[in-house]
Amino acid sequence: MEFKDGKAIYVQIADYISEKILKGKWIEGDRIPSVREFAVDIEVNPNTVMRAYSYLQDEGIIYNKRGIGYFVGENSMEKVLKLKKDDFIQVELPYFFKTLDMLNIDFEALKVMYEKYQLERSIK
Repeated sequence: MEFKDGKAIYVQIADYISEKILKGKWIEGDRIPSVREFAVDIEVNPNTVMRAYSYLQDEGIIYNKRGIGYFVGENSMEKVLKLKKDDFIQVELPYFFKTLDMLNIDFEALKVMYEKYQLERSIK
C-alpha cells in the first residue's frame, strides 16, 4: 500500500478497507486481517492500524469479536456508501467546484466528459 501526503495514514487505511467492502471483496461477516497482520503487510505501526479499525468500528462498519478478531459488520456496504458520499459532498465537491470555476469548465462540457468516461468503462 502506498500512502499519500496530506491525509492521515489511518484514514488512508480506513479508505482502503472501505474500498474492499464497496468492491465486494470483503462482505458482511468476513474476517479481516488482525491488527498485527495488517500492520506487517502494509509496513506501518500496529497503533496506526488500530486507529483505523477503531474509526471503522465507531462507524459500525467493522466489529470485534474479543479474542477472535475483526469482522465486516452488518449493512457495512450501505454504511460505507453513506460515509463516502458524505465525505465527497462535504470535502471533495467544494474543491471540485472551485477547480471547475478556475478552469472555466461548464457543466455541459463536464457532462460530455463523464458520459465518455462511462462509455469507456462499460467497454472494459
